[in-house]
Amino acid sequence: MRIGDAAAAAGMTPRALRYYEQRGLVTARRTPSGHRVYDEEDTRRLRAVRELRDAGLTVGDVRAFAHLLRTVPADGVPDLLPYAPGSGGCSAAEAVARRRLADLDARIARLSHLRARLAARLGEPDAEVTEPAEPGGTGRAGADSGPLFRLETAPAPDGPALRA
Repeated sequence: MRIGDAAAAAGMTPRALRYYEQRGLVTARRTPSGHRVYDEEDTRRLRAVRELRDAGLTVGDVRAFAHLLRTVPADGVPDLLPYAPGSGGCSAAEAVARRRLADLDARIARLSHLRARLAARLGEPDAEVTEPAEPGGTGRAGADSGPLFRLETAPAPDGPALRA
């Protein structure tokens, strides 16, 4: 099948399919005229990639165990990411997923701390500022969390100052 049909069968756009191909998660065969063609195995693999991405894993995370995607059953990814420890899922995939979960927990904690600090500065009732999980409290919540601004401890004469 051509790229549009394969993308639709996998529940994604042709652009996403090309992106995953560039990242080595799927390999297209080419017709003599150069068109990409995919088979049912490719769409099954792409559905697994989409499910793993929807579960919160990054493309880099999925690439860490991409060689296992060919073993994914037709009904989804539970054999790669077990619901219970020791259930027979892949330990490499579980380790990657557990690292991603820990990263998400750290980002949530950092963002919660930042939100509480800002709410306290705005005088919101019940705004409780707790110490961040990171030593020093100056780390970033994640690469895609945007710039980190800190409020000066003493407000400037015409209001609080922000610095990056």
